[in-house]
Amino acid sequence: MSAPLLIPGSRVTVRVPASSANLGPGFDSIGMALGVWDECSVTVLKSPGVRVEVSGEGAGMVPLDQTHLVARVLALAWDELAVTKPAGLRLECHNAVPHGRGMGSSATAIVTGIVAAQALADLAAGRPEVDLSFTNSLASRLEGHPDNASASVYGGATLSWSDDPAEGTTTVNLPIHPDIEPVVFVPEIQLSTAKARSVLPAQVRLADAAANSGRAALLAHALGAAPEHLVAATRDWLHQEARRPSYAASMALVDRLRGLGHAAVISGAGPSVLALARRSAVAEVRDQGQEGWRVLAPGIPTHGAVVTARELP
Repeated sequence: MSAPLLIPGSRVTVRVPASSANLGPGFDSIGMALGVWDECSVTVLKSPGVRVEVSGEGAGMVPLDQTHLVARVLALAWDELAVTKPAGLRLECHNAVPHGRGMGSSATAIVTGIVAAQALADLAAGRPEVDLSFTNSLASRLEGHPDNASASVYGGATLSWSDDPAEGTTTVNLPIHPDIEPVVFVPEIQLSTAKARSVLPAQVRLADAAANSGRAALLAHALGAAPEHLVAATRDWLHQEARRPSYAASMALVDRLRGLGHAAVISGAGPSVLALARRSAVAEVRDQGQEGWRVLAPGIPTHGAVVTARELP
């Protein structure tokens, strides 16, 4: 069967949630979707070139041509799908996910591009739905790790693994106890994932690896059935302490929250802080956000990436 040709004038709109990765010990494997959403509409054009409009987070900071991350991923996804790329595109991006704050903005953009690429190909071929498994595997490969990507694809809390990234990523959703409410503290400063990863040690002690693996297992249990163990379950030995000098204020907030009995961690590569609060303690947790921190209680969406509109010319 020949690949579909994209139809000039066709348009799709995609919404993708933010995410928090690691949740302490689940390094590069556990993620949680957050109810902060990016939305992007992609229109196929007859005229050549890529035009990008951005409002909200990242406006004035990201490229507005074919080098924009969503545009680059659209092209990569069409290559994977053996779909002929169109002459031109218009992207209208309305972003709510903060950039460079550890809330998965790059994963959100990558997932957006893959879903939009499939949705436009599906419009041309008359297929009804995108393949989230394909989205998950390709997004994880492009990101280099699946924690943020999988949470943005599927929603909820996710655990992901791959024996060989070239063969795809497998993801399961972890149950979340109804008493758990995420609170995110977003600072004004940014920190790139590349810089945050550059300070991590190449090797860790066997005792630390054993301790971390035990807490990651406890985390999967505590999230769904035993939130009273979340403080213990979110202790990490692999990445947070190594990065402490990179986000001293964030680690000070983590220390303060944990000292008060709340399960606080660095969100992804930071510098945002995530607290997995008990519902009765949300107000107390939020009160720890001092000047210079934006405090969010975004909830945990039960679904991830979704196509909200498909339009033929």
